[in-house]
Amino acid sequence: MVTGILGRKIGMTQLFGDDGAIMPATVIKAGPCVVVQRKTVERDGYAAVQLGLVDDAPANANRPISGHYRKANVPPTRIRREVGVDGDGPAEGEQVVASVFAGGDRVDVVGVSRGKGFQGVMKRHGFGGGRATHGSMFHRAPGSIGASSYPSRVIKGMRGPGRMGGDRVTTRNLEVLRVDAEQHVLVVKGAVPGAPGGVVVIRKAVAAKPVPAPAPEASAKKRK
Repeated sequence: MVTGILGRKIGMTQLFGDDGAIMPATVIKAGPCVVVQRKTVERDGYAAVQLGLVDDAPANANRPISGHYRKANVPPTRIRREVGVDGDGPAEGEQVVASVFAGGDRVDVVGVSRGKGFQGVMKRHGFGGGRATHGSMFHRAPGSIGASSYPSRVIKGMRGPGRMGGDRVTTRNLEVLRVDAEQHVLVVKGAVPGAPGGVVVIRKAVAAKPVPAPAPEASAKKRK
């Protein structure tokens, strides 16, 4: 069985729980995906499948990529990712849809965070900055980054300004609230990395945490 699926982040919304509490939620168009290649322990050293996300936009594939897809007898796709399998995985050419998950499942969502360009140390690392008044000439600069006498250089790993965002980020242990296999839609609780339209990988939680049970005192207060 496939342990994950590819999708695109649609955006955020909110849902109401059974107790009337508002929950932030993210809507993801999960799939449909096709199995492009199977990885086996005997041949590749590990078990996985390569999935292709079926998009509306046509894929501009060269001859090697077209031959790779021709082996599985599926049309080329623009997005390909590998996901693990639990037991016997699907065969090449089969389809994977959102029904691999169910409501209440715990998932990890992997995506690319929003790129924010070149940023200073206050925004990038949370530096406090200097005084803003009384003639201060030190406001948003990083300050000293090393001594001149020893070691007479900047230590590796020194935090400074630079490119921010655009990193691979994994948000763990999100709860699946709703699954619509016909419309290929997943609704998960909370936020996921990336901007709307970004590609994400939804997989079964590696270290799933149990759902916390409501405290008896809180339940009694709500009944009152």
